[in-house]
Amino acid sequence: MGSTKRDYPRKLARKLAQVRTNAGLSQTEIAKELGVKDRAIISQFEGGKRQPSLPVLLKYARLARVTMDVLVDDKLKLP
Repeated sequence: MGSTKRDYPRKLARKLAQVRTNAGLSQTEIAKELGVKDRAIISQFEGGKRQPSLPVLLKYARLARVTMDVLVDDKLKLP
């Protein structure tokens, strides 16, 4: 466990927004679906200002019916 900063996937924020819009959900609706308390947090995820926790990322992946690596790997595209 080091203190070095991890690289942030550059396309993650865009993919999270795409998952939400593909599901036809508002930020408020997806926050409820993911168990996130505040819609503003979803906005921060989609704006690239905050990283979702692994459990939340897993819920995004399940909602999109993809594996988590599709979300975090910039080389992979959402179907």
